[in-house]
Amino acid sequence: MKARIAAALAALLFSAVSVAPAFAQEQRGPENQPATVEGSSRASASRQRRERAPAAPTAEQIQAAAQEQATLANTGCQVTEAKLLGTTAEKTSVYEVACAAGPGFMIESKTPPEASNCVLLAYSAATLRARDPAADPGPQCTIAANTDTQKFLREYAVQAGVACTVDEVKVLGKSSDGGIMYEAGCSDGAGFWLKQLNNTWTKTPCIQVLAENGTCDFTTSAENAALVKSYFAGSDAASCDVTEARLMGRNANGVFYEAKCAAGDGVIARLNTENVVQQVYPCATAQQIGGGCKLTTAPAAAPAPAGGRP
Repeated sequence: MKARIAAALAALLFSAVSVAPAFAQEQRGPENQPATVEGSSRASASRQRRERAPAAPTAEQIQAAAQEQATLANTGCQVTEAKLLGTTAEKTSVYEVACAAGPGFMIESKTPPEASNCVLLAYSAATLRARDPAADPGPQCTIAANTDTQKFLREYAVQAGVACTVDEVKVLGKSSDGGIMYEAGCSDGAGFWLKQLNNTWTKTPCIQVLAENGTCDFTTSAENAALVKSYFAGSDAASCDVTEARLMGRNANGVFYEAKCAAGDGVIARLNTENVVQQVYPCATAQQIGGGCKLTTAPAAAPAPAGGRP
């Protein structure tokens, strides 16, 4: 009996010795267990942070926020589409918006908001790339409604009162008084320079631009000649088939044009502010008017007869 009890005790002791390490292993885990537990804690914390992060704004919320910024920036834009492009280091938001009328904008939610016209952004990018094709022009408008810049430029010409059929318009840049300058070309006549300043448009005929040492890429010499010929209709200068013309200048009496005629002669005509011819001077006798004709060579005066008689 004693032998059996001793054997049982020995077996129990052996079992206890064998189980203890296993129990200890279960409690401590393998050597890499602490890392697994720590990683799980980090993953759990990250998940909790994600759960606490605000949901991304909806398209409706983005458009409402963009409209608020467009209004604060005095753009006059009724936003029809908006994109949230991101957030700056200064924690301002950047939007692109399309408008119900006119070009869209890039708007940064500064105080006050800063709005950049999509047409002018495209012009700046083209100018920069013309100087350096590898240059980065920065963000550009990509909403489909904002990419047809020629459409908006043609609308500008209509707003400026250009009555011709406008076929080409480009941005020229900024004038000394802060206005934005454009050139408009016409498929059926001479074009114009346009200026937008403080929401007011003015236009200058290309024939005047040339007289002031500017250039018009979309207007030909023949188109300027046709313009002056139209002024001559029904006047004493109507017989001049104008092949070339220039604006000479103006004074209190009116504006003066020189016209070269197909017949080889030429005239200087004085027009009033409504472009109605008031007086016509043949080039042959107009040497004292604005320095005389430049497009037509006036015939030399006949020499006086010998003895003062014919």
